[in-house]
Amino acid sequence: CKFSVLISKVSTGSYKRQVYEVPSGKQLVDQAVIDRITWATWTSVLGDEVIGIWSRHAEKADVNCACVSHSGINLVTGDDFGMVKLFDFPCPEKFVRTCFCIITTTSAVDIMVLSCCSRRCMMELFPSLNL
Repeated sequence: CKFSVLISKVSTGSYKRQVYEVPSGKQLVDQAVIDRITWATWTSVLGDEVIGIWSRHAEKADVNCACVSHSGINLVTGDDFGMVKLFDFPCPEKFVRTCFCIITTTSAVDIMVLSCCSRRCMMELFPSLNL
Protein backbone atom coordinates (compact mmCIF):
# COMPACT_ATOMS: atom_id res chain seq x y z
CA CYS A 1 0.00 0.00 0.00
CA LYS A 2 1.41 3.38 -0.95
CA PHE A 3 0.73 6.42 1.23
CA SER A 4 0.93 9.96 -0.03
CA VAL A 5 0.92 11.34 3.53
CA LEU A 6 1.81 9.68 6.82
CA ILE A 7 -0.38 10.62 9.78
CA SER A 8 0.33 10.38 13.51
CA LYS A 9 -2.10 10.77 16.41
CA VAL A 10 -0.92 11.89 19.84
CA SER A 11 -2.67 12.24 23.19
CA THR A 12 -1.75 15.29 25.23
CA GLY A 13 -1.35 15.64 28.98
CA SER A 14 -4.64 17.53 28.97
CA TYR A 15 -6.41 14.46 27.49
CA LYS A 16 -6.88 15.79 23.98
CA ARG A 17 -6.18 13.94 20.75
CA GLN A 18 -4.17 15.75 18.12
CA VAL A 19 -3.42 14.55 14.60
CA TYR A 20 -0.35 15.56 12.58
CA GLU A 21 1.08 14.99 9.12
CA VAL A 22 4.54 13.40 9.19
CA PRO A 23 7.23 14.61 8.65
CA SER A 24 5.90 18.16 8.09
CA GLY A 25 4.37 18.39 11.58
CA LYS A 26 1.29 20.17 10.21
CA GLN A 27 -1.65 19.64 12.55
CA LEU A 28 -4.86 18.34 10.99
CA VAL A 29 -7.89 20.06 12.46
CA ASP A 30 -10.66 19.18 9.98
CA GLN A 31 -12.70 16.61 11.93
CA ALA A 32 -14.30 15.25 8.75
CA VAL A 33 -10.84 14.37 7.41
CA ILE A 34 -9.72 12.88 10.73
CA ASP A 35 -12.88 10.74 10.97
CA ARG A 36 -12.09 9.13 7.58
CA ILE A 37 -8.61 7.95 8.65
CA THR A 38 -8.15 4.21 9.11
CA TRP A 39 -5.35 3.82 11.65
CA ALA A 40 -2.69 1.16 11.06
CA THR A 41 -2.17 0.83 14.82
CA TRP A 42 -4.02 2.04 17.91
CA THR A 43 -2.42 2.66 21.31
CA SER A 44 -4.56 5.53 22.58
CA VAL A 45 -6.85 5.47 25.62
CA LEU A 46 -8.74 8.44 24.19
CA GLY A 47 -11.47 8.57 21.56
CA ASP A 48 -15.02 7.55 20.78
CA GLU A 49 -13.74 4.13 19.71
CA VAL A 50 -12.55 3.32 23.26
CA ILE A 51 -15.11 4.97 25.55
CA GLY A 52 -16.07 1.55 26.90
CA ILE A 53 -12.67 0.95 28.52
CA TRP A 54 -13.47 3.42 31.28
CA SER A 55 -15.26 1.98 34.31
CA ARG A 56 -18.05 3.93 35.96
CA HIS A 57 -15.77 5.35 38.68
CA ALA A 58 -12.52 5.67 36.71
CA GLU A 59 -10.53 8.86 36.70
CA LYS A 60 -8.79 10.07 33.56
CA ALA A 61 -5.39 8.77 34.64
CA ASP A 62 -6.58 5.29 35.73
CA VAL A 63 -6.21 3.59 32.31
CA ASN A 64 -2.57 3.94 31.27
CA CYS A 65 -2.29 2.10 27.99
CA ALA A 66 -4.19 0.38 25.23
CA CYS A 67 -3.27 -1.67 22.20
CA VAL A 68 -5.50 -2.95 19.41
CA SER A 69 -4.67 -6.39 18.01
CA HIS A 70 -3.21 -6.50 14.51
CA SER A 71 -6.46 -8.00 13.26
CA GLY A 72 -8.26 -4.91 14.62
CA ILE A 73 -10.98 -6.78 16.53
CA ASN A 74 -9.65 -6.84 20.10
CA LEU A 75 -8.29 -4.21 22.48
CA VAL A 76 -6.17 -4.85 25.57
CA THR A 77 -5.70 -2.22 28.29
CA GLY A 78 -3.58 -1.80 31.42
CA ASP A 79 -4.57 0.30 34.41
CA ASP A 80 -3.33 1.71 37.71
CA PHE A 81 -4.75 -1.26 39.59
CA GLY A 82 -2.58 -3.80 37.77
CA MET A 83 -5.50 -5.09 35.72
CA VAL A 84 -5.07 -6.19 32.13
CA LYS A 85 -8.45 -6.18 30.39
CA LEU A 86 -9.58 -7.47 27.02
CA PHE A 87 -12.33 -5.73 25.01
CA ASP A 88 -13.87 -5.99 21.57
CA PHE A 89 -12.71 -3.18 19.30
CA PRO A 90 -14.16 -0.70 18.72
CA CYS A 91 -15.59 -0.33 22.21
CA PRO A 92 -17.93 2.69 21.90
CA GLU A 93 -20.44 1.87 24.67
CA LYS A 94 -19.81 3.22 28.17
CA PHE A 95 -19.09 0.89 31.10
CA VAL A 96 -18.58 -2.32 29.11
CA ARG A 97 -17.82 -5.44 31.14
CA THR A 98 -14.53 -7.07 30.24
CA CYS A 99 -13.71 -10.74 29.89
CA PHE A 100 -10.74 -10.71 31.81
CA CYS A 101 0.12 -1.68 34.23
CA ILE A 102 2.09 0.25 32.49
CA ILE A 103 2.53 -1.24 29.01
CA THR A 104 0.40 -3.68 27.06
CA THR A 105 0.88 -4.88 23.52
CA THR A 106 -0.09 -7.77 21.29
CA SER A 107 2.34 -10.08 19.54
CA ALA A 108 2.94 -9.74 15.82
CA VAL A 109 0.64 -12.66 15.08
CA ASP A 110 -2.00 -11.79 17.71
CA ILE A 111 -1.61 -14.93 19.81
CA MET A 112 -0.42 -13.35 23.03
CA VAL A 113 -0.63 -10.23 25.13
CA LEU A 114 2.42 -8.93 26.96
CA SER A 115 1.89 -6.74 29.99
CA CYS A 116 4.64 -5.13 32.07
CA CYS A 117 3.97 -3.43 35.38
CA SER A 118 6.30 -1.93 37.94
CA ARG A 119 6.40 -5.09 40.10
CA ARG A 120 5.67 -7.90 37.67
CA CYS A 121 5.73 -8.94 34.05
CA MET A 122 3.04 -11.18 32.68
CA MET A 123 2.56 -12.91 29.35
CA GLU A 124 -0.89 -14.24 28.59
CA LEU A 125 -1.71 -16.61 25.75
CA PHE A 126 -5.17 -16.43 24.26
CA PRO A 127 -5.18 -19.34 21.77
CA SER A 128 -8.95 -19.76 21.76
CA LEU A 129 -9.68 -16.13 20.89
CA ASN A 130 -10.18 -15.07 17.32
CA LEU A 131 -7.66 -12.25 17.59
